[in-house]
Amino acid sequence: MLTTRRLTTQEIEKLDWKKVDNLMPVIVQHATSGTVLMMGYMNQKALNVTLNSGKITFFSRTKQRLWTKGESSGHFLNLVEIYPDCDNDTLLALVNPVGPTCHKGTESCFAPAQTEWAFLYELEQLLASRKNSPPDSSYTARLYASGTKRIAQKVGEEGVETALAATVNDREELTNEAADLIYHLLVLLQDQELNLSSIIRQLRERHSTKE
Repeated sequence: MLTTRRLTTQEIEKLDWKKVDNLMPVIVQHATSGTVLMMGYMNQKALNVTLNSGKITFFSRTKQRLWTKGESSGHFLNLVEIYPDCDNDTLLALVNPVGPTCHKGTESCFAPAQTEWAFLYELEQLLASRKNSPPDSSYTARLYASGTKRIAQKVGEEGVETALAATVNDREELTNEAADLIYHLLVLLQDQELNLSSIIRQLRERHSTKE
């Protein structure tokens, strides 16, 4: 799980509420995939509620009141981290969303915009959903049913094939084999109750110790 970060007292005191007429623009971004989910506005009270409750709360210009995202739908935006920008007149909130963010049922209010890296998160979620599916429903489900040893074997096979493609400078084959390797590695991680976030945290820790 990501470490929750709240604004420091100093950061809060530096926010330029006067510049934005007491309505601070807030960009909301998925804490794991990086997908921009929505944009809203907070006044000082909405920010305090957000920081205290851990759920993104805006000031609704339409309703003229505080509005916690998900208060009626249950699709809350759970705060993970929040940062002011360099001019202290905009906030960036990293969140873990519960369900779709947009009222139209899509993950983001800016759908179908999505970064290529965000697709890895989407794929990981799909693979996780197949863990308890009937073996005959998909190749992924059959892999899970075959057990850890077979999944690990596939990772090994794809790793060798990826390396061999590189040694003969076959870029097209290397791309195909690397895709197979990443897919099977994601399945193996899910089988072991791990995910890409676990690997990224380990890489970050190694990187920080070398600085």
